[in-house]
Amino acid sequence: MMSKVDMSRLNLKTPGGPASAVPSVHGEMSPQQVEEDRSKDAFFAQVGEVAEAMIARHGREFATGTLVLAAKFVAEGRSLVSRGAQAGSAADTAKPV
Repeated sequence: MMSKVDMSRLNLKTPGGPASAVPSVHGEMSPQQVEEDRSKDAFFAQVGEVAEAMIARHGREFATGTLVLAAKFVAEGRSLVSRGAQAGSAADTAKPV
């Protein structure tokens, strides 16, 4: 189940921002739920950082297309990385700045 996040409460630029912007709708949350929400927030921040880097380097169209294609792969249960390649090799093939 996906959490509803108030995006205006997320501080993705400043370390030490809110650990979780997900309000508790049923009273106190369990420690497991709090940790899950923190994990989800961290992944969302990582996706945001990658998207901003793609925009800066290749433009909004590229970033949008890449994220849509990734979402399609996730929805279809397909792998987004080549499992036959060595770990980290995708970064090795990226163009230098």
